[in-house]
Amino acid sequence: LSADISDVIKNIRTIDSSIQKSASDRPISEINRLDLAILRLSVFELIISKSAPEKVIVDEAVEISKEYGGDSSASFVNGVLGAIIKNESR
Repeated sequence: LSADISDVIKNIRTIDSSIQKSASDRPISEINRLDLAILRLSVFELIISKSAPEKVIVDEAVEISKEYGGDSSASFVNGVLGAIIKNESR
């Protein structure tokens, strides 16, 4: 991963805004903390640093979610990141 936590924190408003737009049925405060951390880092890499191809970023986020998240984490993370990619390409 190319992101330093301070880079993510500096851009947290932009990142959280993007997450909120793409997961509008669930407020940021209600997103599982691990899922939110995975999303924040992934969104930073997708829309700010553009450090890797979108597919690689999403695949890594989903794999981390499967390994450490809850039963629905991987599908939730995949759905949010897919929506963000779709929204950003407009």
